[in-house]
Amino acid sequence: MNKRQSRRNFLKSTASIVSANALLQAGLPAGRSWAADNENRPNILWITSEDNGPHLGAYGDTFATTPNLDALAAKGSIYLNAWSNAPVCAPARTTIISGVYPPCTGSEHMRSTTCLPASMKMFPVYLREAGYYCTNNSKEDYNLEETGKVWDDSSKTAHWKNRKPGQPFFAVFNCTVTHESQIRKRPHKQVHDPAKVPIPAYHPDTPEVRQDWAQYYDKLSELDDFAGSLLQELEKDGLADNTIVFYYGDHGPGMPRNKRWPYNSGLRVPLIVHFPEKYKRLAPQDYTPGCQLDRLVSFVDLAPSVLSLAGIQPPEYMQGKAFAGKYEAPAKEYEFGFRGRMDERYDMVRSIRDQRYIYIRNYMPHRIYGQYLAYMFQTPTTQVWKEMYDQGLLKPPQTYFWEPKPPEELYDLNTDPDEVNNLAASPEHRETLDRLRNALRNQCFSIRDVGFLPEDEIHRRAGDRSPYEMGHDPSSYPMEKIFAAAEQASLPSSGSRKLSDLLKDDDSAVRYWAAMGILIGGADEVAGHGKDLDSLLNDPAPSVRVPAAEALGRYGSSDDKKKAIDSLLALSNQDNYGPYVAVAALNALDMIEKLPPQALEAIRQLPQENPKIKPRVVGYVSRLVKWFGEKYQ
Repeated sequence: MNKRQSRRNFLKSTASIVSANALLQAGLPAGRSWAADNENRPNILWITSEDNGPHLGAYGDTFATTPNLDALAAKGSIYLNAWSNAPVCAPARTTIISGVYPPCTGSEHMRSTTCLPASMKMFPVYLREAGYYCTNNSKEDYNLEETGKVWDDSSKTAHWKNRKPGQPFFAVFNCTVTHESQIRKRPHKQVHDPAKVPIPAYHPDTPEVRQDWAQYYDKLSELDDFAGSLLQELEKDGLADNTIVFYYGDHGPGMPRNKRWPYNSGLRVPLIVHFPEKYKRLAPQDYTPGCQLDRLVSFVDLAPSVLSLAGIQPPEYMQGKAFAGKYEAPAKEYEFGFRGRMDERYDMVRSIRDQRYIYIRNYMPHRIYGQYLAYMFQTPTTQVWKEMYDQGLLKPPQTYFWEPKPPEELYDLNTDPDEVNNLAASPEHRETLDRLRNALRNQCFSIRDVGFLPEDEIHRRAGDRSPYEMGHDPSSYPMEKIFAAAEQASLPSSGSRKLSDLLKDDDSAVRYWAAMGILIGGADEVAGHGKDLDSLLNDPAPSVRVPAAEALGRYGSSDDKKKAIDSLLALSNQDNYGPYVAVAALNALDMIEKLPPQALEAIRQLPQENPKIKPRVVGYVSRLVKWFGEKYQ
């Protein structure tokens, strides 16, 4: 009987009679059941917060007022290089709950809905099967459909107190006071002085920006109070000596160019872990109270780490690595980040970092960083920043956010923590660039990143299967040639195959990237491929038509523009083409200057509700329709 089969049989029922060997493999002494061993198994408490980076006193931020979390760090450890993998909540939480990277499960896009293969489970299921009482208070926001019963209780009243006597618990408490929506909430009683708040180099120094950043620090103090009250409750219940405590934030600060962007500033999070004396044996090998650990860890590692702490061997499919517990794994050399669709706007970015450098690969460099997002533009900082740019009042690096992106970015985090000095073209850093570029490529292939498909193609090709299974089927997803086309389109120096050849490929994703490459190339490329683009307006794959039509609409003749607009208007009907194609088409229409009145009227008449469309995505067409009304009023 192998280890996996032994463990599977054991977890079917705690009353089953199993061999001593199987019990040992599950991390238990021979002849003992989970119930009998409860007193030797740790409780695990997660305190989490939203939209904040490591701006805590424990991390050396002298402006912060966070005494409770600082005290937790003083008796535990802080991770200096913890990443959320995704710079926005839904895909970040999807990473945590699954233990795999969302780009391989088709769940990288904000508020999308996909499924896992039947062979995979959300990690609390494994804990529950092993006897843990698992609670979540209370945000989920997963881009994956739940498989079976994940939590014993996931609600605003979920608490460890509701478990059976003697039952070990895994409890999550999520604090929302630091969320993006709260740092812009007015009126607000100021505590931290806006005149003294540190401002990153990419933001303009204005009263609005200072107010938002100072309010962010005020909210961090409220978070600290929240954490302190939970830790006091743990002490009061006599559980502190039996509980391993984690604190982390779910991604970077809720300010523009932090949240939603896979820079270090959008991905780096605070991570504090405390092991009581009783469970020091489960701590990382380099753990000492009050230590600072520079190991690269990320959200994909949380699920296997918690399973490891509970004595459960992480499933082989999990792409994260346990950084503590019985199954602690060697440290990783790199961390991986990603950006897909953000609400109603499409983009595709991948990033990777080592101990010193971060490399960012922009696969849609023709899209500016600061695409209009209705939610993001509610923040005063975003509004004043864009107004100042439009008025010509800014200088680099504050201008970059409102301009097209370079295909590649490279930053030295030791000397440039704000990531504003792009070293991608530096001859002195060519070796580093090549190394990280290759590491990112290897990562994409290792996980079978399906994000190189347009979002609607992810679902169409998957059919009744999960996107993960589709992505691991070369006949459905010939990744090598699709990846090569994406490289050629967005970084022409990366290959020699002509875009005109790619336009004739039998795979629609290759044709999509070929059309995208012509669009990225601008007027000159469009002039050389006019007939090709015209034929693509009738391509059987709707996603291919979108970039082809945008290219003709922006850079073609007046007749081309009319045909392109008509094509995009048709594709914008989500009743006919689904929400993903419709959102992409409306994005493309937004890039065409001076839409005629009849086109604007057609946009206003688009269907905005459809009960057949999953509720997590149905509202994005409505946001874009509203945006066109505001833009052309």
